Amino acid sequence: MGPLHNPFKAALKAGRLQLGLWQALANPYTAEICAGAGFDWLLFDGEHGPNDIPLLLSQLQAVAAYPVHAVGRPPIGETRLIKQYLDIGFTTLLIPLVETAEQAAELVRAVRYPPEGVRGVGSGIARASRFNRIPGYLDDASAEICLLVQVETLKGVENLQAIAAVEGVDGVFIGPSDLSAAMGLRGQPGHPDVQAAIATARRQISAEGKAAGILLTDEALARQAIEAGFTFVAVATDVGLLARGSSEMAARFGAAAKPTAAGTGY
Repeated sequence: MGPLHNPFKAALKAGRLQLGLWQALANPYTAEICAGAGFDWLLFDGEHGPNDIPLLLSQLQAVAAYPVHAVGRPPIGETRLIKQYLDIGFTTLLIPLVETAEQAAELVRAVRYPPEGVRGVGSGIARASRFNRIPGYLDDASAEICLLVQVETLKGVENLQAIAAVEGVDGVFIGPSDLSAAMGLRGQPGHPDVQAAIATARRQISAEGKAAGILLTDEALARQAIEAGFTFVAVATDVGLLARGSSEMAARFGAAAKPTAAGTGY
């Protein structure tokens, strides 16, 4: 088995666009279906999706045969939980609700082995190292793990440049739904004021040499974000695709339900 390598992290460092699809159905079968669609990355959502560690593991196993990168989002940036996500095989994590540079620095320590960090050493029983069959895993893991932090509050936006400047943070993801709510525009991530804040955030992230990411399920806004320079962009959710597609099919056959709106965020 070859050495550890994170192609998603390498692509972000090179500035190559990575298109993603959100996974919130918490099901290995649907995850495998989506893995073959052609996206660069799939986000497995432990914050809002009904996922736990065993269920996430089964989804990782389901998509392992496909050329798509799995990104894990734990419900909170807690060291113990981060360790579990890494040990089951995620090499890229998106941590929600990051509001300060100090918090971002602690997250960097959480994804790295000692002496640079505090990640517990258990590679011999971890899927992450293929049970110690990946040569040099303990030496290479810290460098290959990709840490993405999610900024979605007014405090986070205020501290955005300092957060992006933290060594070891590979990218910053803007959460448009929570940000719009924080701005008093709940449910309106496409509002011009929210979009202006997002554009400013993208410039600040890029100024620090870090990748900027976002989820926008409105196609026009997603394309606008890509043109503006966002590097990792999720353009749909599995739940949204199923809800919209099933509603549209029912409507075509005269059912009373109206098609689900595409929306612009989560």
